[in-house]
Amino acid sequence: MPRTISVAAIQTSYGTDMDANIKKTVAFVREAASKGAQVILPSELFQGPYFCVTQEEDWFATAYPWREHPCVTALAPVAKDLGVAIPVSIFERDGPHYYNSLVMLDADGEALGLYRKSHIPDGPGYQEKYYFRPGDTGFRVWNTRFGKVGVGICWDQWYPETARAMMLMGAEVLMYPTAIGSEPHDPSLDTAEPWRRAMQGHAVSNVVPVVGANRTGHEQVTEAGQTFYGSSFIADHRGDLVETLGRHDEGVLVHEFDLDFLDRHRAAWGFFRDRRTDLYGALTGKPA
Repeated sequence: MPRTISVAAIQTSYGTDMDANIKKTVAFVREAASKGAQVILPSELFQGPYFCVTQEEDWFATAYPWREHPCVTALAPVAKDLGVAIPVSIFERDGPHYYNSLVMLDADGEALGLYRKSHIPDGPGYQEKYYFRPGDTGFRVWNTRFGKVGVGICWDQWYPETARAMMLMGAEVLMYPTAIGSEPHDPSLDTAEPWRRAMQGHAVSNVVPVVGANRTGHEQVTEAGQTFYGSSFIADHRGDLVETLGRHDEGVLVHEFDLDFLDRHRAAWGFFRDRRTDLYGALTGKPA
């Protein structure tokens, strides 16, 4: 029998009550599992509102050591009960250091480990460098019960190097939890389609399915607030959008892929066979 994997993305809005946000996420995880999903992706920092729209020291109190984070401790038994894997995005505290991190829970509820976001944005409405150190884990690929899953976090998704690195580490599916929406400095700037297209490009260039899970709704962290544009999706190995949600929808997307077919098809395209690493020195600042 062919090896298959069924992946899911959750899109919803979140408020200031962490317990309520966790319960809402658990409900969507259960819905996705009932539809056959095996690896279920919530959006970035679903513990609360996306607080990085401004610089306020009070938010540091909402970070936890990763093993003790309420999102992790609440979702671990859910993963075990349902027999699903869940990439859990958290605000992590490690002593005096703070990270935008992800804990991969496998289908037995055990944590496979930690990934810390590598690329940290710093711009109007996305002032993450105030809160997070650049990740020190390197990219991670998780050998879940259902397949090898590579997960980047939000700003990581814009970098082709992130996707390619995870593919070279053996990833069979790429996932990106996200919090992205309006640009406070330029109300006319709408990045929803470029956001999708960047990841669709990763799918094409690596012959791999890609899952993007974004939040939706308006959040009033600042007076002006921030509106998140949803548009979560699952793309196939061609970059075609096989499952999508609109800007304001709340719900789950589920899609199954044949991993054996993808493995053969990836080999047939030759993208990894024909790589010229001897010419790529410029990517690391070294002359070719």
